[in-house]
Amino acid sequence: MQIPQAYLDIVLPLIERARSFVENGESLQPFAFVGNHASKQIVAILIDTQSEDSKDSSVEQIKAAAENTHADFVFTIMEAWGLPKDKMSRYREIIDKYGSIGASPYKIDTAAFMLETRYGVWGCQMTLKPKGYSKKKRTFGNVELLFMDGVEGRFVGLLAQVEKQSLH
Repeated sequence: MQIPQAYLDIVLPLIERARSFVENGESLQPFAFVGNHASKQIVAILIDTQSEDSKDSSVEQIKAAAENTHADFVFTIMEAWGLPKDKMSRYREIIDKYGSIGASPYKIDTAAFMLETRYGVWGCQMTLKPKGYSKKKRTFGNVELLFMDGVEGRFVGLLAQVEKQSLH
């Protein structure tokens, strides 16, 4: 399923801005962009990832902003840890042994992007790689947001519940 063009027009510049931050040696601050594409109103919310409680508080702030702005999308950008493809099948074993991906020796730094709309959820996790010979500057490849059927998690289901729309 393809992302409607109206949303791509909003999120692609945000992805490029994120790329410029990491290519300039900065970390990606975790943000949610809550908006309504018809009114062009977008609210940026810094996500506090310091603790489970602060993450929950950020989710509540995002949900409140979504309701107040009659949002039809939430786009999140954050750095995350992932596993290399050859370790993905061992996900549960790694969690059981180390307690988290971040505590495992296999973790890789990634940039995570997720777009939630009334039409569905699209996302992508891109490996952050060194840019040239720099130890601070990083980059990531071309982002292709893929439809994610049945995705669950803390940062999903952020839009106010209304009847789900179809693309047609």
